[in-house]
Amino acid sequence: MSSAGSTEAILVVFFIGLVTRFLTDSIYIAVVIAVKIGILVYVCGKRGGSESVIPDSQFLTLTMDKFLTDMEREKPIKFTDQQLRIATDNYSNLLGSGGFGAVYKGVFSNGTMVAVKVLYGSSDKRIEEQFKAEVGTIGRTHHFNLVRLYGFCFERNLRALVYEYMANGSLDRYLFHQNKTLGFEKLHEIAVGTARGIAYLHEECQQRIIHYDIKPGNILLDRNFNPKVADFGLAKLINRENTHITMTGGRGTPGYAAPELWMPFPITHKCDVYSFGILLFEIIGRRRNIDANLPESQEWFPISVWKRFDAGQLEELIVACGIEEKNKDVAERMVKVALSCVQYRPELRPMMSVVVKMLEGSTEIPDPLNPFQHMMDGNFTDHPVQMLPTFTDTSISSGSSLMVTDSSIVCATPIMTRFGIELASSNG
Repeated sequence: MSSAGSTEAILVVFFIGLVTRFLTDSIYIAVVIAVKIGILVYVCGKRGGSESVIPDSQFLTLTMDKFLTDMEREKPIKFTDQQLRIATDNYSNLLGSGGFGAVYKGVFSNGTMVAVKVLYGSSDKRIEEQFKAEVGTIGRTHHFNLVRLYGFCFERNLRALVYEYMANGSLDRYLFHQNKTLGFEKLHEIAVGTARGIAYLHEECQQRIIHYDIKPGNILLDRNFNPKVADFGLAKLINRENTHITMTGGRGTPGYAAPELWMPFPITHKCDVYSFGILLFEIIGRRRNIDANLPESQEWFPISVWKRFDAGQLEELIVACGIEEKNKDVAERMVKVALSCVQYRPELRPMMSVVVKMLEGSTEIPDPLNPFQHMMDGNFTDHPVQMLPTFTDTSISSGSSLMVTDSSIVCATPIMTRFGIELASSNG
């Protein structure tokens, strides 16, 4: 055979090999596709024909398994008295206590650290009210800046709530006590995070939640000092169509509670905005707004701040509060937000979502009005709110009012000292 013929034969064989390989690969691919389609049809058919099929390990991916596990954990768990006694080592590690009860540190067998809040009170009814308030509100919320409720125990000998453990305790430790180790930047972050949590309660939940007791002691800090709003013992769920509520007694902590909580005026979520403003003043000054140990505390700190702001002397205030020059603009912004939040008339206070934007610097802050004019005049009857049966805000109905029937009001702010006892007794 000639060399030319040999070359042609080799080319023919090579071409036939390519065609054969292509056909073989095509058949293989077709077979694989057919098998996959068959598996998909089989799985769908089985899922549609029977609800009791257990997915195998290949079908239930790790990602999906984690998602389903997390969904299961969304519901608060019901613990027994024995489980909590074991977790807390028979309640041997006390974290804190107060009128609500006591909080103990606990550790479950899987290593999860928790804070077990054991409720006690003057009556079973009071304990049950607080229990329902906390489980009924925080139990249905999910936000990074709200403390998480893991579960509860409701037995004859124990009524308790099980929360996530917050390693750095409450904010008041870093404002009023020896642990003044947080820089102003971190305090600003804490203020923004707290505002986000309250905004979620007011504006994003299916039912609006009013906390009623915003203060440094109820802002808890995790291991990274991220803030989480806690203690929902006074909280109340409000349907969004109800713009106000009627109450028969004062709520909140004296010094932080909005004026309308102690007077015969409608109550809205704006009372939390006022309390947040008071909290902001304490963050700015790193001191209590009323502190008998400080010589300058003869004047309520928020009023002192307003006077400096009104006189264009904020820079002197910032220096006096130990805030560095690099944080001057942020501090001035916080002052204006605080003054906006504590406006005497609720309708003049901003929504908490707006407060977040103002603190972040993403929206302009209008110059606030004097929120303490009624106090500085020394004549309460001159204040326009006193002359109105209801507020002029169209979102507040005129058919409701708060009647303060508890005459034992503890006066801890200038407004309460001056007017609180008289108003409470007059409404007897």
